[in-house]
Amino acid sequence: MTVSPRLRRVPTRLAAQALGIPEATIRQWAKRGKVTRYGTPTRAMYDLAELMTIVDEPPNETERSAGSRNGLG
Repeated sequence: MTVSPRLRRVPTRLAAQALGIPEATIRQWAKRGKVTRYGTPTRAMYDLAELMTIVDEPPNETERSAGSRNGLG
């Protein structure tokens, strides 16, 4: 059975809950082009599989530096 790509898309709130990260993080990733935003202008949807690959990636040097400046890393 093939899963339709559309079935993997979830609203921001559900994606954030599933990944244990703030909704603002997902919105920021979309703004930076790190993740694809689907949906309509008033309802954002994100591909859960795509988000999971980003969460599993080690942070790049820029993100590490920013986290250190903010006392997060």
